[in-house]
Amino acid sequence: MQRYKLKIEYDGSGFVGWQRQKNGLGVQQCMEEAVANFCGEQVTIFAAGRTDTGVHALGQVAHIDIEKATTADKVRDALNHHLKDVAISVLSAEAVDNDFHARFSALQRAYVYRIIARRSPLTIERGRAWWVPVKLDAETMHEASQILLGKHDFSTFRAANCQSDSPLKTLDDIRVESEDEEIRIHARARSFLYHQVRNFAGSLKYVGEGRWTVAEFKTAFEAADRTKGGPTAPPEGLYFTEVIY
Repeated sequence: MQRYKLKIEYDGSGFVGWQRQKNGLGVQQCMEEAVANFCGEQVTIFAAGRTDTGVHALGQVAHIDIEKATTADKVRDALNHHLKDVAISVLSAEAVDNDFHARFSALQRAYVYRIIARRSPLTIERGRAWWVPVKLDAETMHEASQILLGKHDFSTFRAANCQSDSPLKTLDDIRVESEDEEIRIHARARSFLYHQVRNFAGSLKYVGEGRWTVAEFKTAFEAADRTKGGPTAPPEGLYFTEVIY
């Protein structure tokens, strides 16, 4: 039995998220079926983090255990062959020790949220970014975002159906960058609450469009109350970019 660490990219538009579900096609289901088609083995694939319906991944990490004698390169290529009809690509495969776990060995996870602020609707980027039809002040958004750094009660940015035991999380890095019409919110932490990054984006948009001042953003954050926060940004702007081990 050999364990393989996989780095995976996918377009989340056609999936109900990472997890195998009864109400639609999950990335996990496609991956497990690809393994079965490759080597005839029924496996469970474990991911570093679950993504929601419509959320994309540029650097999702998962692991599988395979009995078949093979190589990491063959695993990568065979899985990609069996995934050719869906928007999933295995970027790399690596043989690892059995004590490696995609989820529990992770030290940090990184996301980016993409906003395109322009008057005209999106075409090429439709389904891959949040279209906001007004200009946003990225510098003020970045200023507000720095209030979030460190260990805090993030209840203002926690979805009502979040299953985490505690709203306390430590945010290691967050920054807002802009180039032309695109604004990117980068966030990195060991773990996140359900919808935390999307809720960051919704509240920071309020700051960017002048609906909130930085002080009002801080007040909403410190209220530790989801009803005081901004809207939940749509899933298509969110990308799972990296896992640090």
